[in-house]
Amino acid sequence: MTENRSDRPIRVLVAKPGLDGHDRGAKVVARALKDAGMEVIYTGIRQTPEAIVNAAIQEDVDAIGLSILSGAHRELFPAIMSGLRAQGGEEILVFAGGVIPDDDIEFCRELGIRAIFGPGTPIEEAIRFIRENVQR
Repeated sequence: MTENRSDRPIRVLVAKPGLDGHDRGAKVVARALKDAGMEVIYTGIRQTPEAIVNAAIQEDVDAIGLSILSGAHRELFPAIMSGLRAQGGEEILVFAGGVIPDDDIEFCRELGIRAIFGPGTPIEEAIRFIRENVQR
């Protein structure tokens, strides 16, 4: 019997793309999402775009949260979004957090990243966003 997506918790992949080695924020977000009843897969630090896409497809996630502090989002985010499209993952909700300059928010949205959560954003805002936007 095939699992009905609406019968299971929302599955979120939390990923740290690139060479960014600081993951405290990503771990805090992952824990908060888990505490909110979501199933969370945390990939760890220094992930390639290909590894993130492959994990998201293999784990059949509903959403991907990208955490980045390194400033490499202009190189890494396009590769992730392109990889998702190439593997049939365009329905996966993608959001990002960390340090992303205001001038780059429109760039991220044009890629298909649906929300950017900067430092100091209440975690409840991200939880609400995920619940309201995941396609079940």
